This record gives sequence, C-alpha cells and structure tokens, in this order.
Amino acid sequence: MLDANLSRWLEAHAEPLDRGEHDAENVLPQLAASGLLGLGVSESLGGAGGTTLDAVDAVAEVATYSLTSAFVLWGQRSFIEYLLVSDNAGLRERLLGDLLAGRVAGATGLSNAMKFLSGIEQLGVCAQEEQNGWRLNGRMPWVTNLRKGGYVVAAAIDLPGREPFVAALPGELTGLQRSDDLQLIGMQSSNTAALDVRDVQLDRDWLLGENARSYLGQVRPAFLGLQCGMSIGLARRALAEARRNLDFRRSVLEDEFQRVSDQLASAEAQLKQGLADGRFVGQPAAMFHVRIALAESVAEAIQLELQTSGGKAYLQAHGEGFARRLRESAFVPVITPSLVQLKTELQRLANA
Repeated sequence: MLDANLSRWLEAHAEPLDRGEHDAENVLPQLAASGLLGLGVSESLGGAGGTTLDAVDAVAEVATYSLTSAFVLWGQRSFIEYLLVSDNAGLRERLLGDLLAGRVAGATGLSNAMKFLSGIEQLGVCAQEEQNGWRLNGRMPWVTNLRKGGYVVAAAIDLPGREPFVAALPGELTGLQRSDDLQLIGMQSSNTAALDVRDVQLDRDWLLGENARSYLGQVRPAFLGLQCGMSIGLARRALAEARRNLDFRRSVLEDEFQRVSDQLASAEAQLKQGLADGRFVGQPAAMFHVRIALAESVAEAIQLELQTSGGKAYLQAHGEGFARRLRESAFVPVITPSLVQLKTELQRLANA
C-alpha cells in the first residue's frame, strides 16, 4: 500500500523520530504526499475513496516502520473521521481540504472524552454559554499532533445543566496555550503536548456534535479501530523479524511463532468484521476485547523477536531497531483507553 518514497523515508527516519532528533513538523507532509490521509474519505469530498478499513490498513503499514508516524496518522485520520460523522457540513467544508492536504494538523483531543464515555473520569474542559457560543476553561493534559505550524483540536466539553458537547478548537484562538512537547521515552516527534484552555471564546460554528455521548459513541469505532492499526503493524514487524531469526537452533519457537501469528490474524479479522458490519457502535465491549487481544499480540511478538535474536538484540550495533520497537510496545497498553481502563469497563459491564 505504501509508495516506495514513503517507505524509504519511514525506514530512514524511524530512529530519529522516536528519539525526537528529527523535526516533527515533517511527518504530516510526508503522510499527506503519499495520499494516506484521504483513504476512507469519499472522492466527492476530496478523498481517495474506500472505507475506514483502508485507513486502518494504512496505519498498520506505517506502524511496521515507525509507530511515531503511525501515531500522527492515527490522530490526523481520526480528526477527519470526526468531521465525516458531524452534522456540521459548514465546518467540514471549511476544514477538510487543509486536513487532507496536511496543511493543518488534526489533534484528536478525545482521550479524556473516551474515558468520560466509559464513566472513568470527568471532562477536563468546561463551558459557560454566551450569546453566540461559549467561553471555555480547562486543561487537556495529553494531546497528539499539536503541530506547531497549525492545528485544530477536538474537545468534549462539559456544559453545566446541559448535555456535554464536542467542538473543534482552532490553534489560533486566544487563550489556547500549548505546552512544550511532553518528554516521552519514545515517539518523541509526535507533537504530543498539553493544552491549557484559558477563557477561550468559541463560536457555535465550531460545533462537531451537540450531544457528546451520542456523538462519541458514533466515532468511537473508528477512533479505536485506527488505533488498533498501530498494534497490528507493530506486531507484524516484530513477527517478521522473528521469522528471519528463526533457524535450526531455535526451532523450538516455531510453534509459539505460529500461535502468535494466528492470534494476531484472528484479532485483526474480528476488528475488520466489526468495523464493516457496524456492530461496534452498539457493542463496544466486543471492540474492547479486540483491542486487548491485539495489545497482547504485540507483547508476545516483541518477546519472540527478542528470543529469536538472542543476545544480539542487546548489542547497540545490532539491536537498535528492536530497542525502538520495545519502547513502542510499551506505549500500546497505556494509550487511551488503556488496557486497565478497558478491563475496568468490561468488569463493570459484566457486573451490571
């Protein structure tokens, strides 16, 4: 799926992107130039056609090279999905072209909102209604793809006495204050930062969804499905490295390799079937189980890569790619919704 130029660029820059040694501003233009941002977007809207499954495949392909770049692609494509689901055609018309071209970064900003949807935490941004919109205050502690060259961020917003809503906040609004990039142990060039919202005035024409619970329920399958693409790609790459390492001295691992490969293929098939038939909208627990299974596949695939490599993986001259994938794999269980949050929600649903 990936064109040769993008594949070469990702392979060459995976390490510096992970360490923050390559300018994070370059990631989005590279993804846009390859046409990936328009996958699953109707041609009538300026996209490349296809379905969300094509976008999931793209995230997975990018993740085989660089989880940092896949993380950025997930954020951008998720925001595009928010516009596609929204009833606000004017906002879609205003923003979509720049998002598809990579001129503006789309920051998902809904990690806190997805926790809210599951009853895990309260919304971090609160609104006071005004004549032509709202005055906003609060904080978003972890937002990816806050590109310094220009961004728009989605936020679920509490409105006391009314239903929470979801809106897009353009980065140029007075009162939005982006922190320095968070100091992550990897994936540093992903433009991940905190965002303070201080007395921000927002007009009503930036509304994405009037009812946050209903709107978030609609976008959650794509939000999580695209996120699962990151796990699929990382697990595929680790298994490919393990396959190359397998030889007669480590043939004892053949059965385990096949088990993990089959487990990954099964979870991927369940993900794509659920996205295709729409069941995840009404059955979020089914999707949570898939997300957990894919995370487990990543962990097992990384361990297989280590075991088939042996001590070579611990030598800097040989193990740089493995060390990066190990750091990347540590992110999979904690990205929102984290595995602990998902398991907590599944337990709550089982006891309900």
